[in-house]
Amino acid sequence: MPLWAQVLEDLRARMAEGEFAERFPSDVELVGHYGVSRQTVREAIRHLQQEGVVERVRGQGSSVRPRSIEQSLGTLYSLYRSAEAQGFVQESVVRALEERREPSAAAVLGCEAEEQLVYLERLRLLDGRPVVHDWSFMPARIARPLLAADFRRTALYRELEQSCGVRPDSGWERVSPVLPDETERALLELEPATPAFWIERLALAGDLPLEWRHSIVRADRFQFVSRWSAGRLDSAFEAPPCPPSS
Repeated sequence: MPLWAQVLEDLRARMAEGEFAERFPSDVELVGHYGVSRQTVREAIRHLQQEGVVERVRGQGSSVRPRSIEQSLGTLYSLYRSAEAQGFVQESVVRALEERREPSAAAVLGCEAEEQLVYLERLRLLDGRPVVHDWSFMPARIARPLLAADFRRTALYRELEQSCGVRPDSGWERVSPVLPDETERALLELEPATPAFWIERLALAGDLPLEWRHSIVRADRFQFVSRWSAGRLDSAFEAPPCPPSS
C-alpha cells in the first residue's frame, strides 16, 4: 500500500474509536506523528474529504464531520426511533406544548376554523447537537392527553398510541430545499446561506387526519435513502397526490 493509503487506514481506525471527536490534528502534527511528507498527509485527508467524513476550511484546518442519520423514503417513520436504532442519543427541547387555534392548520386537519388544536414545537438534538426544528398540530379532541406528556425523551407517535389510543398508519410527506432565516439558523447552529431541508407531513389514522407537521432539518446531518428492486418496478406504488404548497 502507498504511504498515503496506510495513513488513511490508520486515520479511519482512529476516527472509528472517537479519537478526533473534539479536534482533528493539523497537517504538521500528522506529519510528525506518521513520519511522512506533507503531501502524503494531504492525500490521505483528501480521500477522507471525498468520503464525507472530514471537512477542510481554509485557514481553519480540518475537522471530523458529525455523523448523519439515514432515513428511508416511502415509509412513515419516527425520527426518535430511527435515531436510536442508528446509535444516536436523541433528545428534544420542548419549546411549546399547548392548545391554540390555527385556522390554516385546522383546514388541513379537516377541523372547523375555531376548533382547538394541540400544538407541539420541538428542537430535536442528536448527540447533543441541534438537527431538527419541528412543529406539529393535532386535533385537541384526540390529542389533548398529550399536554401531560414529557417529550424530552419520547416519540410523538408512541405517546399518541399510549395516551390517546390512536396511531398514524398512512399519510404523505413533501421534502424541499430551503434557506433558513436568521432565527432558524441560530436554533440549528447553521452558517449564513447554508441550505436545509423543509419537510411537510400529514399523518393519517385510517381516513382521519391526525397530525400536520413542518420541520426544518440540517441537510448535513440527514440523508434520505430510497431502495428498490427489479421485481417491484412493474408494480410501483402510486402515492396519493399532495395538496399545493401553502
